[in-house]
Formats: sequence, structure tokens, C-alpha cells
Amino acid sequence: MKKMSVFFVLLGLVISIVLTGCSFNKESEQTGAKEVTKNESVDLSKVTLRVGQTGWGTLQEALKAAGLEDTPYKVEYSVFQGGNLILEAMTAGHVDFGITSEIPPLFSSLAQNGEHSKVIAIQQSNTLQQELVVAKGSHIKSVADLKGKKVAYVQNTTAHYFLIKMLEDAGLTWNDIKPVQLTTSDGLAALLGGNVDALASYGNAIISAHQKGATTLATAKDILSGDFQVNALKEAISDPGKHAAIVDLLDRVNQAYKWQRENPEKWAKIVGAETKQPYDQAFQTFKDGEEQRPTRIIPLSDSKTDSQQDIANVFHNTGIINKKINVTTFWNHEFDQELSKIVDQ
Repeated sequence: MKKMSVFFVLLGLVISIVLTGCSFNKESEQTGAKEVTKNESVDLSKVTLRVGQTGWGTLQEALKAAGLEDTPYKVEYSVFQGGNLILEAMTAGHVDFGITSEIPPLFSSLAQNGEHSKVIAIQQSNTLQQELVVAKGSHIKSVADLKGKKVAYVQNTTAHYFLIKMLEDAGLTWNDIKPVQLTTSDGLAALLGGNVDALASYGNAIISAHQKGATTLATAKDILSGDFQVNALKEAISDPGKHAAIVDLLDRVNQAYKWQRENPEKWAKIVGAETKQPYDQAFQTFKDGEEQRPTRIIPLSDSKTDSQQDIANVFHNTGIINKKINVTTFWNHEFDQELSKIVDQ
């Protein structure tokens, strides 16, 4: 009888263990990657997150200004002249995280090892400082006047896309101009040096061009969606420590954006110092941008997919991309639930 009692006790323990295991597996299947960030065994102090930025250290400086730079993990920041260069570095395995426009991921997906970078979230922002400009004293007064002219642009970026759209609106095609592929800084130098007739660019290049007397030929304000894509290295997404660090960083970035809105004067001083522009100009640009569309990071959605798919179709129809692209193939939804809890709706 005693042996029988021991048998039933052991049997009960086995059943309990099995049921517990089933319950854990079921919960893990339902939560997916969310389970990773709740894993208390992850030691973030041993994690190093490599972050790519464009133009200047916007993310780094925003976190610092908002008092949010003291992360439990180490962050290594690098600055690139364009989102296309961030994804090139990511494809090579040198960057874990970076924010780009909708265009670079299209071309990255076609490159060798392009599948290693994935779109994990959207940063909604404004569409200012994305322009087609001509140098001071230029006789070119309209986009139509660019026929047969040299136009500098930054390949595989918003500048590439909005230049195509501007030409179409003026009744021209890509073949009607002499496109010159240059970086943002080289394109600016070429414009100011008279080596090209116009420049399609963004950010600091446009700010500097205007400071040197350049005038706007056309603006991409109503052409671009204002959606910028948060990209992550595939290996970083699957790594428990880096995955958790990315979620934490995105939360901090959203808080930093909120701080900017609450402290526009302080942020304008930082921007002015970094971009070498007058405080009043930096303040007005920030104010105008936030009025147009406040900057924040949100989870992926079908409407955002449609926006990028339209761009992919434009590049394909004009022959810039020689194959059709389904953008959903490089979107990763493992962060959706986590981001929905940290986004300030």
C-alpha cells in the first residue's frame, strides 16, 4: 500500500510538470518575441547595440538632452550621410539598428544578403527639408527647365524618389535629364561649384544650400509620406539581449521626442549648434515640422505597407528597379505588440 502511495505521488508530479510545460509553451507561442523582453535572465549590461544615424547625431543628442542616455546596455553610435549607407553597413553586419526613409530598404532587399535587415517599426515625421534646389542666380525657374540639365541626387533615398515624381509632374522622364549620383555633401559642393544645374537632397544639405543663396525649385512636402522606417539586423531581432535593448531604446526615443515638443527652445539651440544654422531658423523649422506631423515611433500597419509598396511600384515602372518587389517580405512584426504598449497614442 505504501508503494502504491509513492507511485501516485510521483505520477502527480509528472503530470504537474507536463502541464506546466504545456502552459509555458502555449504562452510563448501566443506572445512570440514579447517573451524575450520579459525574460529576467537577460543581462542587458552585457549587450552592445550598434546604432546608425543620418546627418548628425540626432538620436544620441535627443536622448542626452532629455536625460535618457543612461541605458542599461552599451550603445555605439555611427553617423552616415544617408539611410542607404546605414543599410549597407547593416547588410555587412556592422550595424544593429537604424532609421531610414521608405526607399533604402527597397534597394537593400535586392542586394546580396539584403534579407539580413528587416523593417520593425515606423517613425512618423514631417516632410520638410526635402527639396529640389538651384544655385543662387540660376536661370532655371521651373522643373520643366531641367530638360537636358545635370541634376545631382542621392541614389536609393527619398531624393531619388521625389525627383522622379517631380519630373513626371513637369511632363519629363528620368531620361530627359542628366542625373548625377552623389552623396549629400558632394551634391551640395557640386551645386555651389556650378558643376550641376540642380540638386535633389534633404536635411543639412538643403539647409546649407539655402544659407548659400540657393532657391527652391520644388518641394517634396506633398510627395513624401513622412514615414521613416526603423530597421534592425535580423540577428539582432532574434538575439534576446539586443531585442530587449531595441525595445527599450525605441521607448526612450519616443520619450525624447516628447521632451523635444515640451522644450522646443532648448532643442532648437542644440539643432542650431549641430547644423550651423541660426537659432530662429532651427526653432521655426522644428515648430513647422511638429505642426505638420509630430514625430513618434509606432508599430507596423497595413496602411504603412501600402505606402512603401506604391514607391516600389514607381521605381519598377520607371525601370530603376528591374523586378517587382513585395515589401512585406522584409517587414518583421515581432515588435508590434511590444511597441503598442509603449507608444503614446
